[in-house]
Amino acid sequence: MNRNLWLLVLCQGLFLTNNVTFIAINGLVGLSLAPLGWMATLPVMAYVVGGALSTGLVARTQRRFGRKASFELGLLVGLASALLCGYAAYSRNFWLLVTATLVAGYYNANAQLYRFAAAELARPAFREKAVSLVMAGGLLGAVAGPNLAAGTRSLGAVPFAGAYLALAGVALLAMALLAFIDFAPPPPKQAGSSGGGRPLGEIMRQPVFIIAASAGALGYGVMNLLMAATPIAMQVCGLPFSDVAWVLEWHVVGMFAPGFFTGHLIKRFGTLAVMATGLALNVACVLIALSGVEFRQFVAALFLLGLGWNFLFTGATTLALTAYRPEEKDTAQGALNFCVFAVLALSSLASGVLVTTQGWTLLNLGSLLPLGLAALALGWLALRQRRRPAT
Repeated sequence: MNRNLWLLVLCQGLFLTNNVTFIAINGLVGLSLAPLGWMATLPVMAYVVGGALSTGLVARTQRRFGRKASFELGLLVGLASALLCGYAAYSRNFWLLVTATLVAGYYNANAQLYRFAAAELARPAFREKAVSLVMAGGLLGAVAGPNLAAGTRSLGAVPFAGAYLALAGVALLAMALLAFIDFAPPPPKQAGSSGGGRPLGEIMRQPVFIIAASAGALGYGVMNLLMAATPIAMQVCGLPFSDVAWVLEWHVVGMFAPGFFTGHLIKRFGTLAVMATGLALNVACVLIALSGVEFRQFVAALFLLGLGWNFLFTGATTLALTAYRPEEKDTAQGALNFCVFAVLALSSLASGVLVTTQGWTLLNLGSLLPLGLAALALGWLALRQRRRPAT
């Protein structure tokens, strides 16, 4: 644990402040501006689609200019897109809001690499704990995000326009912190090679990579499916926005508070056991959500959803670290993030369509399918490793 790692923890917290605020307000702003109700979560979808489209560009930027310059560029894009979102809300231009969140996806794709950068800032024996600790930095977003959205909701004549302006300030603060971080130098090129490592197709065909990518993407997709729909579902149920902010706060606490000990659990019980626990927590979330639509059910379900996501996604990230060599990190990490963003894009669109046309109950029932697929994938890898421990 060193100064660079702690500063990266703070940057992660500010990144999640941006994400949580976006989740809290984009669906509601979209609902007020969209031509049709089912389009409400298109701004949320645009954010992750922008991330998916940016993964290749981010990988090239990281490879050519290094971690620090790429992260700074991402924050600059985050600053500009927040200002553009504020103008879109002020001018009541739905498609400009969608475009602005699409651009913001570049920042999202950049900052998703903070967790991998953390592994490079710690000694090899502490990689799991470093990844887990940086994930715990999201606790800052758990507190700041919902409160920022609630506190700036009425700042100005247009609801939530002030929240977007506040996010521009968050980006500036993150840029100031990032300036003091010294990232690990890029790995040296191996003699007799171009330094690019194996072809991406060869890396992606490894069972470990397949499971890390699929479980991480499906787990993230289910979390996003339910979280993006929650503000709309609670509004339909007649609950005030203050309750929405409270539910999202506890959801994000569940997402990142385990970061202080998830790394220890992975060290002690193994990566696959922790990921399986995450799936079980997700199923518990769905069962509680199906039991009713009162405030207490939303709080309990979303808190368990956050816990399950942390166990599953931290485990998937740790598992992925074993699937590539140092000189392959930019390409492999870009592919992993593309898988996540592709599933997130689908879940963001499905979230708005299902919650506004089919309702909260069917939305939760539908989430059991990807959870079942992730469980089958984990079981397959566990059996494979039991038969061939060296794989």
